[in-house]
Amino acid sequence: MDARTDERSPMPADADRGGTRHAAEITLRGLLLGAVITVVFMTANLYMGLKTGVTFSTSIPAAMLSMGLLRLFGGSGILENNIVQTQGSAAGTLCNVILVLPGLVLIGHWHGFPFWQTTAVCLIGGLIGLVYSIPLRRALVMGAGLPYPEGTAAAEVLHAGEAGDRGGLRILLGAAGAGGAIGLATTGFRFLADGLHTTLAAGPALFRFATGFSPALVGVGYLVGLGACLALLTGVALAWGVAVPLLTAFGSGAGTEGAEAAARAVWSEKVRLIGAGIIAVGAIWTVASLGRSILGSIRSAFGAAQGGGHALRQLPRQERDLPITWVAGASLLLALPLAWLFFHFSAEAELGGLRFALVAAATLFTVGFGFLMAAACGYLAGLLGSSSSPISGIGILTTLLAALLLGRAAGPEGERFVVAAVLLLSSIVVTTASIANDNLQDLKTGQLVDATPWRQQVALAAGVGVGALVIAPLLDLLYNAYGFVGALPREGMDEAAALPAPQAALMTQIAGGIVRGELPWSMVAVGAGLGALLVALEARLRRSGRSFPALTVGIGMYLPLEVVVTIAFGGLVGRLAESRLRAQGDAAQAGGRRRGVLLASGFLVGESGVGVLLAAADTLSGRSASLAFAADALGGAGPWLGLLVFLLVLAAFYRIASRTDEAGRRDSA
Repeated sequence: MDARTDERSPMPADADRGGTRHAAEITLRGLLLGAVITVVFMTANLYMGLKTGVTFSTSIPAAMLSMGLLRLFGGSGILENNIVQTQGSAAGTLCNVILVLPGLVLIGHWHGFPFWQTTAVCLIGGLIGLVYSIPLRRALVMGAGLPYPEGTAAAEVLHAGEAGDRGGLRILLGAAGAGGAIGLATTGFRFLADGLHTTLAAGPALFRFATGFSPALVGVGYLVGLGACLALLTGVALAWGVAVPLLTAFGSGAGTEGAEAAARAVWSEKVRLIGAGIIAVGAIWTVASLGRSILGSIRSAFGAAQGGGHALRQLPRQERDLPITWVAGASLLLALPLAWLFFHFSAEAELGGLRFALVAAATLFTVGFGFLMAAACGYLAGLLGSSSSPISGIGILTTLLAALLLGRAAGPEGERFVVAAVLLLSSIVVTTASIANDNLQDLKTGQLVDATPWRQQVALAAGVGVGALVIAPLLDLLYNAYGFVGALPREGMDEAAALPAPQAALMTQIAGGIVRGELPWSMVAVGAGLGALLVALEARLRRSGRSFPALTVGIGMYLPLEVVVTIAFGGLVGRLAESRLRAQGDAAQAGGRRRGVLLASGFLVGESGVGVLLAAADTLSGRSASLAFAADALGGAGPWLGLLVFLLVLAAFYRIASRTDEAGRRDSA
């Protein structure tokens, strides 16, 4: 496919600011390679997500794979590689539908994953997310000053590969090798522990302390900075220093299940709902504070569209999105199949005349609330990265509100249908928010490598289309091979080998609890109250030029303790390295920052690649932890040796990121 477009098309020609023609971006081989990468990574991500509840971002592994494969054919450039990774990143995004959708199987509403309904959920939700990310690009990617850690890391990977920068490539590949080796030793072979944790009891009150040993999370912390890390740690302090001790002291004690299990249960079942309440209030505040910027970007896009294709061609290539008139039209058109999906889904319920009202309400809620969550997730992607964005928290919040909206619409006999409808609606909103979350990260990468936004948006649409077509067969394959805990497709299957689908089980529990009137709403109310106080603090600090996002505090309460603490270590290393280089001047700080970004990117590359390999090994062997032949080989020394390796990683990270440019050049020579 030629990168240049017809002069009569509203899509502008391929001139840069200086009038020169740039290299091809969208090519047939690139689209085919992107489709293959999407399918491969989607298979790995689906298995990992259903087994552990966690998926991994595929943008950086896709960029590395694209550079390696396209180099074999010759003639590839950074822009073509960027398009491939943009398309391939859909694998790590559409897979988030497993946070909710398997719940329809768990409650017995589905007996497998019907192709057209599953495809429709992913395709409609994904395309709505893509449409929303287009007007959000100018506000969040260009105008909000957000770091977009994974987008920045992917750009550094692409730049280092394109330029043949030996010093930069050495740092990048060395960090990737170290991150991959540590990932294999911890989560693969399980030779080393992947973290340290302990639970202490002060009477009936339980306190838990933990850290992970993931170099990739250290890299995320370095990229997002200490400010966001402090907000995350505030959430940790509220969750594990206040909420869990109080709730265990006055409610559930350790009992027969042990102190650690009791503390985890209280956090999972109650404290995370407090975090969800903070996330809800923080998301509304975040979108409201960005409202002027978002509206401004929409107005400017409509202003450019009024001049037709000629006006669009006057914009620099790097600022051209798909025409806003197309975006507005697509938004209206997508509401029609969305309403049809809800209408068809409700056919078996005896709703009478209420059916049309509920379909209209569900459609309007999905479109409106989906935009709110897309904007909030886009902001979080810019602040913390796609992998650390609390998509499951968005799922919980959506499930809460959707269950309240639908209530007992089908009457006492239709409880299962109401829960099923809530799960379907939440699946679409989660997909919408996930795609917007990832797309904005990819568009940040495109901005840093001088790509054309509308071409990336076309590639994203291709990725959504390919992913939506293959996700139903892949889910059916995994379900029929393993089954889910509590929902086996055939008698006689081994439930011990079944996939737990933990996030979907949680969403199902919440939806059912609301419908049956059993949800602890007091926890959500406490979170909303805390969120209001934190928003007031954020507004006050913002007037003095400081940042303390309330939304991030909620994320700190919601994400696992080990994840947040490990991210905070990366932020601390970054601040210490920056302080050491500050006296050397701006040039030294810039050089140190670049080396730090390359290190962080390498850790992300290495650990993400290992995640793909482990998922593939487990899928082929038919069992989890298939490479864990060295588990507990060191006995009690495993955690301490893991801690030693982790401390060495932190020390090496600080040493390399805080070098002066002269030292960095000598080491790269």
